[in-house]
Amino acid sequence: MDTTSLPDRPKPSKSQKQKPPKQPKAANAPKPKRAEAAKPAPDDPQLMFKVGFLSDVYQERSIESGAIDKVVTRFPPEPNGFLHIGHSKAIAINFGFAKHHGGECYLRFDDTNPKGEEEQYFVAIEEMVKWLGFEPKRVTYSSDNFDRLYALAEALVERDGAYVCHCTKAEVIAQRGGGEGEGNPRYACPHRNRPTAESLTEFRAMRHGKYEAGEAALRMKQNLDDGNPQMWDLFAYRIPEKEHRKHHRTGDKWRIYPTYDFTHCLCDSFEGITHSLCTTEFELSRVSYEWLCDELEVYKPMQREYGRLNVSGTVLSKRKIVDLVNKGHVRAWDDPRLYTLIALRRRGIPPGAILSFVNELGVTKAITNIELRRFETSIRRYLELTVPRLMLVLEPLTVIIDNLDDDYLEMVDVPFSKNPAYGSHTIPFTKKVYIERSDFREVDSDDYFRLAPGKTVGLLKVPFPITATSFEKDSNSGEVMVVHAKYETPLDGSTPKKPKSFIHWVASSPAHNSPVKATVRAFNPLFRSNNPAAHPDGFLADINSESEQISPHAMIECGFEEIRQRAPWPAEAGEKKLTDAEKNSSPSGVQQAAPGPETVRFQGMRVAYFCVDRETTKDDLILNRIVSLKEDVGKD
Repeated sequence: MDTTSLPDRPKPSKSQKQKPPKQPKAANAPKPKRAEAAKPAPDDPQLMFKVGFLSDVYQERSIESGAIDKVVTRFPPEPNGFLHIGHSKAIAINFGFAKHHGGECYLRFDDTNPKGEEEQYFVAIEEMVKWLGFEPKRVTYSSDNFDRLYALAEALVERDGAYVCHCTKAEVIAQRGGGEGEGNPRYACPHRNRPTAESLTEFRAMRHGKYEAGEAALRMKQNLDDGNPQMWDLFAYRIPEKEHRKHHRTGDKWRIYPTYDFTHCLCDSFEGITHSLCTTEFELSRVSYEWLCDELEVYKPMQREYGRLNVSGTVLSKRKIVDLVNKGHVRAWDDPRLYTLIALRRRGIPPGAILSFVNELGVTKAITNIELRRFETSIRRYLELTVPRLMLVLEPLTVIIDNLDDDYLEMVDVPFSKNPAYGSHTIPFTKKVYIERSDFREVDSDDYFRLAPGKTVGLLKVPFPITATSFEKDSNSGEVMVVHAKYETPLDGSTPKKPKSFIHWVASSPAHNSPVKATVRAFNPLFRSNNPAAHPDGFLADINSESEQISPHAMIECGFEEIRQRAPWPAEAGEKKLTDAEKNSSPSGVQQAAPGPETVRFQGMRVAYFCVDRETTKDDLILNRIVSLKEDVGKD
């Protein structure tokens, strides 16, 4: 029997499709009345808990009804990979639901499969939960309960609720009506009715090493006549291959390990979980979840299921990301073109923006499929209100203002935001400034409103406009190298020229450390299509060769240094600066990481949103483009 690769979770055939189980109604039990409340505002960060699906879930088992004393939830990731954008919804729901109702949420590592579990994943998962601004009541591990789970497995056998099976994978599939053809009758495993004492002896033999992987497994004795495939004698314990037997926490103590179907509901029970919230892929499992709690006569939490979050145009599976990393298509798991949470953090997306996005989508039982541009639109809207503004030039073009003295200096006051609370700063305006190369044309046209020979434009926040008078070109490349201009200072009593458009700029003023030089990495979608996996030659054939564009000579105005000193922008969720007392007050013992370089965020006016990358050094500033200012960045 190959139990190291157990049969997939049984699925019903077309003729056996099972409707999700319904919560039974108590006889003559009056429904608790909902308290009347004002309708939440559309941008209310708690909206998804106040109305709709999650509100209904709470009403099924609420504090007000007397059913529970407090809300207790859990977030139970497997520590075999880095969390991705889809996990952010599960984190926001489980931690947010408990927080909204004044309760507690555990971070529980579902570490029942030693294969693939690594320390780096445990650490990264804890960091991401804290980064999103949540504080676990405690960090727990399913492996903490291995002795207790084993004792309950023996108790289940003694109650004639489980048996040791020696069937092969193919035989188990056939027993469940699978194999060749469709709609085959289901039938019992030949070991199902062996004496309980014999199964108990065999189960103990499994633990003591009598059997190798694939030779024996413990199965629950459920109901083969039930139309729900999650009642077709699911596996409770299996024997891994020798090379995958050593556990990250328990070492070589165990030769057998419990399955998710056996472990999950019991760990929920041990921790007193009131609302076990999971995705709809586990909806049919609710019956087996409740069956096992009832069979063992332990406390039974309430499981409810919501639709998962999928993002198109990228890949989220561990195997595919490993391929991308190993074959050099991305730098690492935190490459800003990926949609792991550590990658989104490095790209500069604030944790509050991710939570806002999840809240904006709402929670229902339907699976949510989102295109990348929808995600970026939400992030853009969040950044507009939470980060300061600076002037940044990606491809600098020198402008010499000939009618200003060589030592001319005018300090210009520039606000950091439309919000006065962000303050303002002064920057130098001098004879030599740098503008965006795309803001100048050699030949003017009626539909062009930026700088061209004889045309006047305003420089943002500078009192008077400039007019281009001539330009110099490189004799070899033919590229414009310098534009000469005139500062349109009005004569006494005359009306200043009024430009039709304004452009951003950065001055040359060594005394003010201007400009600040940087390398900018602009990230585009990693794949060319919305479904890379559908490419006939495999997902790697769908790679976008222009997914990263680098501007090595970018320049920023000197206000950047103040922005760097005042970071994080914004100081929200898990990026707040904590006092020493706050750092040591975590009930879970998980320490929040100090705000990283990516918290230095700003809007480059007329360009995009940026943050500082972790590869920045004292001498080399590297910026990541978070998102463009608009979905369509093309301009006239």
